[in-house]
Amino acid sequence: MTKQQAEFVFLNVGHFLDHYFLLIFATAALTLTTTWDLSYAELIPYATPGFIAFGLGAIPAGWLADRWSRSGMMVVFFAGIGSVSTFAAFATTPLEIGIAITFLGRFAAIYHPVGLAMVVRGRERVGVPLALNGVFGNLGVASAALLTGLLLDRAGWQAAFWLPGVLSILVGLVYWSARRSLDSREVPASESVAGSEATLLGRNVIRVMAVVLATTAIGGLIFQSTTFALPKVLDERLAELGTSASAIGSYAFVVFSVAALAQLVVGYLVDRMPIRRVLMSVALLQAVLFVVMMNLSGVAALLTATGFMLAVFGQIPINDVLVARAASSEWRSRAYAMRYVVTFSVMASALPLIAWVHANWGFTTLFGLLAVAAGLIAICSLALPREPQVAEETFDAETVSAR
Repeated sequence: MTKQQAEFVFLNVGHFLDHYFLLIFATAALTLTTTWDLSYAELIPYATPGFIAFGLGAIPAGWLADRWSRSGMMVVFFAGIGSVSTFAAFATTPLEIGIAITFLGRFAAIYHPVGLAMVVRGRERVGVPLALNGVFGNLGVASAALLTGLLLDRAGWQAAFWLPGVLSILVGLVYWSARRSLDSREVPASESVAGSEATLLGRNVIRVMAVVLATTAIGGLIFQSTTFALPKVLDERLAELGTSASAIGSYAFVVFSVAALAQLVVGYLVDRMPIRRVLMSVALLQAVLFVVMMNLSGVAALLTATGFMLAVFGQIPINDVLVARAASSEWRSRAYAMRYVVTFSVMASALPLIAWVHANWGFTTLFGLLAVAAGLIAICSLALPREPQVAEETFDAETVSAR
């Protein structure tokens, strides 16, 4: 195994853990509502500050990574998120676990601006590596529902927090010990994506980044609403198939795991087809399936949920590829930070939205709103250049100075 491959393994594990930790509470809430005598709508807003921290923390994390060390920030990520999750197991009130989740979100914010910049550096084609890394993130989403459900039924909600916390700390120690040899593989800042170094200059690049930020905001709302609410959706729509936490977690695991494969397909396509076409197709598929899901239950709901999660997960690598092509290496962590601060700030707003819509109208209305949001993404995709290979617009130092 080469040093690049070894680093890629750690980055994939990190992406898995990042999404896993963020969704422990989503499944644990099924038990904590009884433990603390609160309704679902009353409990889940305690996670909102954590997702705000997840979004706002991306900017300083990206800045520190570009100015200090990306691998050093990854060590902080593994150790920090594991420690805070372990402390969350000692919470005795909703406020205390809300505080723990806030700090968890702060450490979780490190991964995307730092890890994704490390994934794409020095690669000619970034679609498949980003997609494969994304699959691990989605498997983290899936495993959070499954493993948390199993731990809730067999060991209690505290174990659902401290067991993965200890594991993350151990992974961080292994990465820290391997960091010196991996650091020797540092890629020069001048090495570029797609063979040339694009910058955030030029009309097309600015237009692409505007589309990235717009679709990121809307897509973040869709992603958070579907991934966070899915255990509760399945709890309501699959009542006749099983109602235990582990059963619901198993169904969610199947949906998320199958849907994760969509990123590999989309990653392959964006390296070979106009991204405009791929993004529009994925968004329209989301809109159609959300409408279909509005009044379904039973097996039909499970199959349709798998379909719309395929489309939701499939959108993830598209914007990441656009950022990789648009941003120069020395700015890439900050460019990813800008994208993800938008994503996760909007994701934080999704939690009170889910609680409000569920309390007043139920998930039927939520799926209607998500269908409208997906339609807006399809409209935004029309603003992309017809051939959005922004990496071909190279602005080297001499060209910029000449202008």
